[in-house]
Amino acid sequence: MMSETGVGAAAGVDRRAAARRMSTGRAGDKIFVSAARGSGIIVLLIMAAIAVFLVWKAVPALQDNKANFLTAEEWNPNATPPRFGIAQLAFGTVVSSLLAMLIATPVAVGIALFISFYSPRRLASGLGYVVDLLAAVPSIVYGLWGLVFLSRHMEGISTFLNSVLGWIPIFGGDSPGKNSIFTASVVLAIMILPIISSISREVFLQVPRANVEAALALGATRWETIRMAVLPYGRSGMIGGAMLGLGRAMGETIAVAMVLTFVPGINIHLLENGGATFASNIANSFAEASTTGRGALIASGLVLFVITLLVNMAARAVVARRKEFV
Repeated sequence: MMSETGVGAAAGVDRRAAARRMSTGRAGDKIFVSAARGSGIIVLLIMAAIAVFLVWKAVPALQDNKANFLTAEEWNPNATPPRFGIAQLAFGTVVSSLLAMLIATPVAVGIALFISFYSPRRLASGLGYVVDLLAAVPSIVYGLWGLVFLSRHMEGISTFLNSVLGWIPIFGGDSPGKNSIFTASVVLAIMILPIISSISREVFLQVPRANVEAALALGATRWETIRMAVLPYGRSGMIGGAMLGLGRAMGETIAVAMVLTFVPGINIHLLENGGATFASNIANSFAEASTTGRGALIASGLVLFVITLLVNMAARAVVARRKEFV
């Protein structure tokens, strides 16, 4: 039998080993916390540096501007004196992005539900992979596809919507065309669809299996199970994904610039040719802009930066209010 001295020595060794493990674990925790805090601070510093740069470059142009920057529809910063405003750009950016989100979100959520709950397991992985591949397609490819292929078919669709829903102002107008805000919104919807679908699918897969099995055991159909157990749980994730897609649509440049024809002035008839967004205007005008013109474009980029931040903050607020479903 082991003596009491041997038992005490063994216990002391175990205590010292446990203390070393705890010390090592605490050191690892401190390193991780410091690294995470440092990463967050770096991100904030980068955002602050971007904001300072935009303000610094925009102030001279804003001082020379002879029009109201927030309400004027005219964009002519190369004139003497320069006159420019962001009203039309803000209208085109917000409307096209919101319309793209409204089009993409139901389709993306439907795809996520089909892959998660209806599709056979072998087919689900392949479908998810194909949908995720859409996010890897470059913007210029979407723009070329929208310009060469989609625009030709959108003219007929716009004419149909105008004839059926023309009594609604946004679908009204005398000359529906193919290079409209509606066409740009469809292209944007296809671009943001994989983002919303991927996030929604990941959220649906995190639904506790017990909730789903309990609903099925009570006699609920598959759709009733999804409506009662899955959608309430994943609502915050779906909202977050939709808002993330909205932010992505607001900053899109090349695809919108290739599809949308620039026509001065705000036009509430979304099916008619013409319109402009912040990003497309910067892409089309930057190369030929004067010093004041570039400052004006940077000022418009600053407004887009602020709008995107507000959208992301709103998404975070919505998700935070629904923590009970996570």
